[in-house]
Amino acid sequence: MFGSYALGYLGWVFGALIAVGAIILIVVALRLATGTRSRRTGTPAVSSAPVIAGSGPKQILDERHARGELTTAEYRERLSALGLGN
Repeated sequence: MFGSYALGYLGWVFGALIAVGAIILIVVALRLATGTRSRRTGTPAVSSAPVIAGSGPKQILDERHARGELTTAEYRERLSALGLGN
């Protein structure tokens, strides 16, 4: 009824879908393997900073500021919010 052209187009469409799916799987696997940062927020996907038992909030903020995770403005704002301002 459709002739040989219908099967030819179906093959191209199916092949294209498989290629797109393979590319998506590769991109997702690479992102999971490398732990890249989110481009929208700029925040790390997973924090590698160890949590030390008994660390006070000021000490944690000091360490995060020293590692560059917080800007000076963010650091001061959070100290103020905790009532620990200088």
